[in-house]
Formats: sequence, C-alpha cells, structure tokens
Amino acid sequence: MMNKNETILVLGGRGLVGSAIIRELTAQGFKNILSPNSSELNLLEQERVRSYFKENTPDIVILAAAKVGGILANNTYRADFIFENLGIQQNVFDACHRSGVKKMLFLGSSCIYPKECPQPMKEEYLLTGPLEQTNEPYAIAKIAGLKMAESFNRQYGCKFYSVMPTNLYGVNDNYDLEKSHVIPGLIARMDQAIKNGDTEFKVWGTGKPRREFLYVDDMAKACIHVLNIDGDVPDLINIGTGEDISIGEVASMIAEKMGFKGELVFDTSKPDGTMRKLLDVSRVKSLGWKPEVSLSEGLDRSIGFYLN
Repeated sequence: MMNKNETILVLGGRGLVGSAIIRELTAQGFKNILSPNSSELNLLEQERVRSYFKENTPDIVILAAAKVGGILANNTYRADFIFENLGIQQNVFDACHRSGVKKMLFLGSSCIYPKECPQPMKEEYLLTGPLEQTNEPYAIAKIAGLKMAESFNRQYGCKFYSVMPTNLYGVNDNYDLEKSHVIPGLIARMDQAIKNGDTEFKVWGTGKPRREFLYVDDMAKACIHVLNIDGDVPDLINIGTGEDISIGEVASMIAEKMGFKGELVFDTSKPDGTMRKLLDVSRVKSLGWKPEVSLSEGLDRSIGFYLN
C-alpha cells in the first residue's frame, strides 16, 4: 500500500490525466506531491532528469507526460511523435531505475492494439496485427514503453506497471474547436451553434462508429488503485468501462443536455474511422476496480466545466 507520506512525482501534471491524478491524490490525503512543468524539467534532457530524481528522491513516479495530438498532428509530425515519446520514456525509466523508486506507473494508449483487432480488445491481442497507419509512430513509442517496463521488471526486479486507458474526457480537457477529441469537440461546437442560433449541427461521419468513454477522475482512481496493489501486478492492464456508445448517440445526449433545439446532420463526406474500439476490462475488474461515473454524469460535469 502507498504511504501517505511518500514522495510522489506526477509527470504531465498539467494535462487531463495528470491533473486528475493530482486531484485524487490530494483528496486521499497524500502530502508530498511533486509535479514540475516542462520549463522546470524538460524530460528530453537526460542529465537534467537524472539530477532532478537525485535531488528529489521520489518514492513513486507516474508518467502521464507525452507528446500527444489528434489524427492530423499524428500523421503530419510522425518523426516528432516517435522521437520525443521514446526520449521521454527512456529518460524517465532510466532515472527511476537509477534512483531506486519503489513503483512507477506508465500510461499508454489504446492505439497500441492492431487496427483490425477483435472486439473487445484483450491485453493479449497486443502485437498480433498491423497498427493504424495514421498514428503508428506514436503507438510504436507507447508499445516500446510498456515493453521497457516489462523488461526492467524481468531483469532488475523493478515494479514498473503499464495501464492502457480508453478514450478519456472531463475537467481540464482540450476544448479547441479543431484539435480536440470527440466529447470536448462536440461540447465546444454545440455551444457555438447555440450562440449562433443555428438550426443544424453537423456531426462528422455517419454517427455509427462506436466508442468507449471513461471519465478522467475514474482513470485517476484506477491508477492509484493499481499502485496500491500489494503483490503481483500484470505487465499490462486495460482501463475502461467495458461499454461503448455510437457517436450519434453521444451527440444527441450532449445536444439534449445543452439545450440545442436544432437538427443533428451527419456529414458523410467526413471519415468514420474505425467502426468500433472497445477495451476488455475483465483484468482490471478482477483486481478490484470498476468505474463510478456514468457517461451521463460525466457529460454533465464536462459541460459545466466548459461553460464556467
């Protein structure tokens, strides 16, 4: 079990997941939480990372920092995505091992699974087929990270764990009209449509693709739950709800909650992407964790955060 007085280093603490983890740690009474921003600690500078760990001696490290982006960014800046993520991971794993941290948690992404993966996606489906081409460099970097964790555990007896979250949303999400993910993008554009008095709202694609969504505070609790496990922890753990919903249904829920009275129009000239991406979460449930926030409640919180 984690000790409330241990020093916990959260890397990526300004982001969606990292900030949620810090909120949850604080709520649970942890006192010594470190979360340097990128100007205080550039994770691409190996010697600076080593020095920071030596100076601050963290007991537990949560690696939520990464270079991230949507489809366009992933496909355009392919070299940056693989180079920077591999660099961040290599430097942090190295520093964790050198400084003897007790536990380290690495956050991956569900894009590590094959493009044509059977549904729901089980952990053992990793590396059984080709990846989605648009984000292949990012996915390969994340796969390298979880394999690095696995290898340090095997060779040195470290306790480096890897969790793979599904699509996350919630407080501190990116609500940019062009660069955001599904839920925050729909919320921001719906708000704009209401203010403009629009009678139609365009949803990209047919609305038929199905996606799984997890409220970010549940993800934070799952991370802390995994770090609290006393005993053997699997090398890879999916974190999700085990349930999915169509994009069209999500858009309808958001429209109703925000009071949009117009018509939803599906722009079939835009791509649908993969028709279904659902994680198998039986492994994490067997470890005693399950989500608490329903999609309806999570949308209420997210809409409230955006409007405020």
